[in-house]
Amino acid sequence: MGGRSVTHPPSVDALARDLATRHELPHAVLVDCARRAVSEQPIDAVALADRLADELRRALLADVVNATGVLLHTNLGRAPLSMSTSGRPSALEFDLATGSRGSRQDPIARLLRILTGAESAVVVNNNAAAVMLVLAALANGRGVALSRGESVEIGGGFRVPEVMEQSGARLVDVGTTNRTRLADYSRAIDSPTSDIALVMKVHPSNFAQIGFVESTPVPDLATLPVPVVVDIGSGLLDNDCPWMTARPHGGNMHVPGWLRTEPAARQALADGADLVTFSGDKLLGGPQCGIVAGRADLVAACAAHPLMRALRPGGHTLQLLQEALLHFAARTACEAIPFWRMLTTDTETLARRAEEITRRAGCGRAIATTSLVGAGSAPDTTIDSHGIALDGDRTAALRGHVVPVVARQSEGTTILDLRSVDPADDGIVVDALRSLGAP
Repeated sequence: MGGRSVTHPPSVDALARDLATRHELPHAVLVDCARRAVSEQPIDAVALADRLADELRRALLADVVNATGVLLHTNLGRAPLSMSTSGRPSALEFDLATGSRGSRQDPIARLLRILTGAESAVVVNNNAAAVMLVLAALANGRGVALSRGESVEIGGGFRVPEVMEQSGARLVDVGTTNRTRLADYSRAIDSPTSDIALVMKVHPSNFAQIGFVESTPVPDLATLPVPVVVDIGSGLLDNDCPWMTARPHGGNMHVPGWLRTEPAARQALADGADLVTFSGDKLLGGPQCGIVAGRADLVAACAAHPLMRALRPGGHTLQLLQEALLHFAARTACEAIPFWRMLTTDTETLARRAEEITRRAGCGRAIATTSLVGAGSAPDTTIDSHGIALDGDRTAALRGHVVPVVARQSEGTTILDLRSVDPADDGIVVDALRSLGAP
């Protein structure tokens, strides 16, 4: 049937069976494509059904090679992870020592206590959920003091004031967009109409302010008579990065300056924050989740809130987070966690890979370039890298490869940045380049 012109529409069943010869999709899905095509464009149903099936196949979740140079690419799932399991059940809420019901949160909380110095911790779906849970549990119906300069918009158009409103807390703006002092928070707390339950500090991780700016550091906020919640967002556990500086098998690394200054959970808590909230799939390099860590009584109030049931993560998320945290504790994160492996690969290795790929592919040229951390982390930071350049915009053709290769285009040149490409995928990059037929 494929390729023959018809003067009357084919049967849905015949068209679906014909589609099966070209598209590896379940029969029920192909029947739906065939039915839509016959209904919408009966005379040219074959071509439309082909297009619908191809569009659906390309829209389904699938593996890609991230050659953009954005290490935590939000549109590509942020931190890359291997999600294979044994297929066996896990002791998610089962205490193997006693044979009775256990807690899905306690083992993770123990690891987070070790890594951040927190008294306790709880894990939810994502960082926005962590913020909402904290506000709902600790400030429902009351005011939350927040600097105007930290009233930010996060991904997807969601804004901190909107998340706060859904929690039942009331936003109390303090200071100005560019300068907020301790006295601004004190005035809000002392106001008889504000009824401040807590002070919140939000790290503006997806933009940077420069010039005539001032913000109040956590140690100063900790002198206020209400709890201080710091949303560090980007998920760095410790500014000292001991998994880089004290690795178990030697080869210790220099910690980049931007990591030294990035807000981190351990340092925020040591500075006096009562709670910190952060993401699991950014600088932590784990699965998408949100973490609340800090004072045990405040964490307990969050864990006891009715929202906790709706926001708690599933077993697979907790298994992946546990694995990542164990690597930080063992100081093997730079070898075992893909994000940290990408981040710490030396430029000489990347340059050699670029030369080898262009040699094998017979096209492109090796170049020096720069990578980004991505996912709203370290917005003004670039990282030296190497990659491959092609003349013209070849990004669409690369995306059409059997395993799509997602590259970037700049001023008429296509760039494949190898810092965000796993070395195991270099062969896929070679095949994709060969398929272009580019000089």
